[in-house]
Amino acid sequence: MHNLKLASVVVGLAMASSGFAATQIEWWHAMGGANGEKVDEMAKAFNDSQSDYEVKPVYKGNYTETMTSAIAAFRAKQQPAIVQVFEVGTASMMAAKGAIYPVYQLMKDSGQPFDESVYLSAVTGYYSNSEGQMLSMPFNSSTPVLYYNKDLFKKAGIDQAPKTWQEVESVAKKLQASGVTCGFTTAWQSWVQLENLSARHNVPFATLENGFAGVKTELTFNGPLQVAHIEKMGEWQKNGIFSYSGRTNDGAAKFYSQECAMFTESSAGYAGIKRNATFDFGVSELPYWEGKVQQPSNTIIGGASLWVLQGHSKEEYKGVASFLSYLSKASVQADWHQFSGYLPITKAAYDLTKEQGFYAANPGTETGVMQMTTGTPTANTKGLRLGNFVQIRGIIDEALESVWSGDVDAQTALNTAVERGNAQLRRFEKAND
Repeated sequence: MHNLKLASVVVGLAMASSGFAATQIEWWHAMGGANGEKVDEMAKAFNDSQSDYEVKPVYKGNYTETMTSAIAAFRAKQQPAIVQVFEVGTASMMAAKGAIYPVYQLMKDSGQPFDESVYLSAVTGYYSNSEGQMLSMPFNSSTPVLYYNKDLFKKAGIDQAPKTWQEVESVAKKLQASGVTCGFTTAWQSWVQLENLSARHNVPFATLENGFAGVKTELTFNGPLQVAHIEKMGEWQKNGIFSYSGRTNDGAAKFYSQECAMFTESSAGYAGIKRNATFDFGVSELPYWEGKVQQPSNTIIGGASLWVLQGHSKEEYKGVASFLSYLSKASVQADWHQFSGYLPITKAAYDLTKEQGFYAANPGTETGVMQMTTGTPTANTKGLRLGNFVQIRGIIDEALESVWSGDVDAQTALNTAVERGNAQLRRFEKAND
């Protein structure tokens, strides 16, 4: 009898505890190192702020690996509720009919306050449909800027950072005359030197609003502006004004070692440069070609956003909506922006960071934000929405490398890249008819 009473108590306690168990929400992400630790910290802070939901962040490798894992998991009906997808995967996510739960719809269905106007339009435009409705939640967004070595500039008698590409050339020559090996190097050459070059000058990278208006888009980055820029960079490669450093951000090593005095890289590279540079450095906006545009347009973003996947319970989605609202809080966004170097996604987070004196204490950290909020985004500066874009970027990298090596001229290289890239677009279009 005693044992029966004890069993009843145990069962009762188990039922009671299960009734109060927090609903678990799995979040797959691609943030490693210090940023990954910060992601864990953010999830824990949300979990500690309430008792209804528990977000469980899971690191799944780099961006490509994370997206591939999520697709495989969805097919196996084991998908997470939230997955972080890099910006070049946006078109693929949009085309995955029945797989995504658009953020604007999720927030509405969950009864969460949601005002799309509080987010920076240059950021959210990348992840919104033609009606301006947000399909995913921006999380880590960055944009390319120019870093420069103030000590080497001073030694060469240069007072300020170049604003135009013409000035980059003249400044680089002065630097070389003072003993510097190379003028500048770049990270992420397709993103910076073609994708953002096009946006900065308000010229199309592809037809149909860079893919925003449909999947029948065709690439146009072999136009006069792009060809002239790449042709000039090919010349600069020969005389040391430019030094190619690889397809990712390997150029950082040349900047850290002071081999190259300038470096076009993500605004999110600030933390790494501050940590590794043994010299005084500055941050300036991405240069533009004087005479090709009267006023340079906003650059476009890199980074990733959070996509919500179908196949979960209504209670889980309430938790997801609550978590996304939490991530959008000014205090949370300002902290993430200041820690990581990624852009703040809301105006409130930007204003709070400014009020806290962060920009004044860390000169240059505001540059990316100011550059992204230049004017109103156009059809050419909202971003890119192209299928199979990971493969297309690889094609572009091959084309640029053939110019840097002197094997072919810029026009031929870009024509070939456009032809091969369009074949990838047609494959994507066929697969998503």
